Amino acid sequence: MGAFGWPHLLIILAVILLLFGAAKLPALAKSLGQSARVFKGEMKAMKQDGPTDGVAPTVADGAAASTAAEPSPPADAAAGSAGPAEPKP
Repeated sequence: MGAFGWPHLLIILAVILLLFGAAKLPALAKSLGQSARVFKGEMKAMKQDGPTDGVAPTVADGAAASTAAEPSPPADAAAGSAGPAEPKP
C-alpha cells in the first residue's frame, strides 16, 4: 500500500478545508485544474518540437553574435559629446 491510507487522506482533506474554507475550495480547484491544463499543453508542445539534447543553439562567428546582441547608438549620440546635451539659448 502507499504511504497514505484513507484515514490520512481524510485528515489532510479536513485540514485543507479548515485552512482555506468552504467558499474558496471551488476557486482553488479551478485554478489547479487550469494550471494542470496549461502544463499538459506545454508538455505536448515540447514533444511536438522534437527531441533536443539540452544545448542552446550557438552562432559559429563569435563576433557576429556580440554585435547582434548590442544595438548601435543613435547617429546624433555618436557625433555629439559624451555628456548630456546643453540647452541652446
